[in-house]
Amino acid sequence: MFTGLIREVATVKSFAGSKLSIKSKYKAALGDSIAINGACLTVVEVTHDGFAVELSPESQKLLAIENYKNEVHIEPAMAMGDRFEGHIVQGHVDTIGEIEAMKNNGNSYDVFVKVDKKFIPYIVPKGSITIDGVSLTVNDVSSDNFRLTIIPHTMKETLFKNYKKGSRVNVETDMFARYIAHILKHQSGSKDSLSWDEVDAISAAF
Repeated sequence: MFTGLIREVATVKSFAGSKLSIKSKYKAALGDSIAINGACLTVVEVTHDGFAVELSPESQKLLAIENYKNEVHIEPAMAMGDRFEGHIVQGHVDTIGEIEAMKNNGNSYDVFVKVDKKFIPYIVPKGSITIDGVSLTVNDVSSDNFRLTIIPHTMKETLFKNYKKGSRVNVETDMFARYIAHILKHQSGSKDSLSWDEVDAISAAF
């Protein structure tokens, strides 16, 4: 489990075949789970200046793999007793989103992300979402996109500073919204979908 708070922007040393080698200050151990751009991956090699993880063909097909170069977000999995911040993140990327627009408001940035319409029911206004491993709050949701507000600190300290119109990003929707929608959809006699207000109210009960 992760929190969506980026612990380091690390450097990619190489990405050949299925092995991604990272230069990092974090001292990983063999077998550790580390979220790289929001995807939970397993450490298969430890080096003097970092570590390597393996990406299966399935992972490479599902992720915005073009972003696994130069710099990447990393977050080690939570340990028992760690302070809980951000929101509950599994490191299971649901889909790839596309940056539609980025608007500088002076003291913040509005970022619009387009996703496949089938994922919209799991994206709740004022709920949580993870973009390339970064925990963020959803401001508005439409039929096929959603709006985020990024503060200058986040823009400066994460890879958001490199994104532009057309950039693809890994998206993990809110875990509770996914679970609730799945359970209710498969209950006998239930309706096929929930409103955002219904999902938000149920999520708040956890």
